[in-house]
Amino acid sequence: MTLQWTVVALFLYVEIGVLVILCLPFISAKKWQKVFNLRIWSPVARFSNRVFLTMIVILIVLFLDAVREVRKYSVKNLGTDAKLLPNMHDHMHMKLFRAQRNLYISGFAVFLWLVMKRVVTLINNLASASATTAALLAQTDDANKAAKKCLEDNEMLKKTLMDGTGDQATAEGMQLLRKEVEKLQEELKKSEDALKESRVAAGGLREQTDGLAREYDRLLKEHQVLQNLQNQDEKKDA
Repeated sequence: MTLQWTVVALFLYVEIGVLVILCLPFISAKKWQKVFNLRIWSPVARFSNRVFLTMIVILIVLFLDAVREVRKYSVKNLGTDAKLLPNMHDHMHMKLFRAQRNLYISGFAVFLWLVMKRVVTLINNLASASATTAALLAQTDDANKAAKKCLEDNEMLKKTLMDGTGDQATAEGMQLLRKEVEKLQEELKKSEDALKESRVAAGGLREQTDGLAREYDRLLKEHQVLQNLQNQDEKKDA
């Protein structure tokens, strides 16, 4: 086996091992997501798409080369030449076997590379969905508890108000609430009366202000007339 096919075979074995580890049932998706989010993967994460596409291209090229080798050493194409030499038939079969082996290795490497990418994506999505579901369940439980408590309080209050079967503390509390409401109503009425008086006083002040403004304008006009007369007298004396 040449160096390139040895590397492809090792890559295939690594893919199989990684997929087996990823499929272990006792490791949850959240734990895998924590592993994927480690700082050691941050430099690789920047070029993850490029690495993925590069490996796909390399493996596809090797797969196509293996297909070409299989077609080259097939018995149909070399059947005539194999009859000329006694050992050529076995040699061609050996070449064909190696080509088919390389074809299977490269094909499964491409397939498992795509599967591994998909499995990692699904694990991340499953972990995110699990976290979201847990948060929604917690919110739902809190909302159900709050709603249940409100219903119980409403039922107790309704029973106290309608039937009068509440205890003494509840009755005293309701009495205090009624007194507080009456007090607030009285203060509101006082505030309304004070507001009306303020509006009346403001109207009177506005009328006084308008009268003073008119009186000031009249006095200003008289002063202007007297000033003009004084100027005329001065001109005549001169």
